[in-house]
Amino acid sequence: MSTIKALLPPKFPQLLTGLALLSLSLVVSTAIAAKALLEVKNANDVLIVTGSAKRPITSDYIVWGLSVSSQQPTAQAAYQDLQSQTERVQAYLQAKNVPTAAISMGAMETYAIPEVTENGQETGRTLAYRLTQRFEISADDVDRYSKLSQEATELINEGINLTVEPPQYLYTQLAPLRIEMVAEATKDAKARAEAIASSTNSKVGAVRSAQTGVFQITSRNSTDVNDMGIYDTSSIEKDITAVVSITFSMK
Repeated sequence: MSTIKALLPPKFPQLLTGLALLSLSLVVSTAIAAKALLEVKNANDVLIVTGSAKRPITSDYIVWGLSVSSQQPTAQAAYQDLQSQTERVQAYLQAKNVPTAAISMGAMETYAIPEVTENGQETGRTLAYRLTQRFEISADDVDRYSKLSQEATELINEGINLTVEPPQYLYTQLAPLRIEMVAEATKDAKARAEAIASSTNSKVGAVRSAQTGVFQITSRNSTDVNDMGIYDTSSIEKDITAVVSITFSMK
């Protein structure tokens, strides 16, 4: 027995104590790590939901363009003819009670038409000159000027070389409306998230992130969608749609 005691190291009890403490610390560390992993997992439990809002709008502004042109053998003759046509259009608009402030005239455009051979080569001679004068009418009386844009073609019967452009119908209250619709779309996203969460015995937590999509302004009841957004200007009656993507934390 005395021989065995002699063989044991003098600090053997301290060694056992150290090993016990090491084992205990490993157990505690493992438990802490497991809890941390659980907390991280819970922290990553999120739900991404898309919400949308749609409203009908009526255009409150119109931009309408029309132009007259003249093509004559000389620039002088083309200019004189164009001036006569321009004065006739101005008189017509005045007779229709279009305010001068609503009319803007662009710079006169001049284009020399070159003589071209059968092989497509220019000879250096000018066959004629084509001059164009454009008018643009901008107003908030959409219905009135929309109708006038259709009636103006009667000038063609007078020999006026008239081109009438399709009116552009705009909505000037988009800025405040966009804010309201983002709020509506966000409420819709939360309602959808709560419906999904209730089916899984979960609860919707705080918003982690939010992303606003592009607005789609389309003709009434249209199903057109574009990744870059749409702004239809061809129709008076329109629909505006807002979309948001919301990331919610889950409880």
